[in-house]
Amino acid sequence: MVDSENLLDEIERVRRHMDRLFEDIVPTSRWMSVRQRKTWRPPTDVYETDDYVVVKVEVAGMANNDFTISFSNHVLTITGTRLDPASKLAYQQLEIPYGDFRTEVYLPWAIDDDDVEATYDDGFLKVILPKARSRKIRVVESACK
Repeated sequence: MVDSENLLDEIERVRRHMDRLFEDIVPTSRWMSVRQRKTWRPPTDVYETDDYVVVKVEVAGMANNDFTISFSNHVLTITGTRLDPASKLAYQQLEIPYGDFRTEVYLPWAIDDDDVEATYDDGFLKVILPKARSRKIRVVESACK
């Protein structure tokens, strides 16, 4: 049986090795521009409370108006672009992703999408989606028979 943690470590090691091979073949500035065009997915947590579904996205270095948030057909979509503000001659290591990002989260709960709130603080975007209240219909006996 394959240990999944070791397998993921091995895949990451092979990916880094392939990156180094491409850096040797393609000039660094061109390789970096190719890598930066790829859309990346920021780390995302989804959890629920009694009244809300919360989606928390870790994406530092942004401003409140840098995000586009939409909710349709039970799918919350968050997109944006994180730019690297510093100019660099060459990268020695690149682990912080820049450029366009997108995360989509399927939410199976019934959501009251009129009261969705989003806040951005300390590098975390938090989208709070209130669960829709189920409306119970009470049947009463008619006085007229």
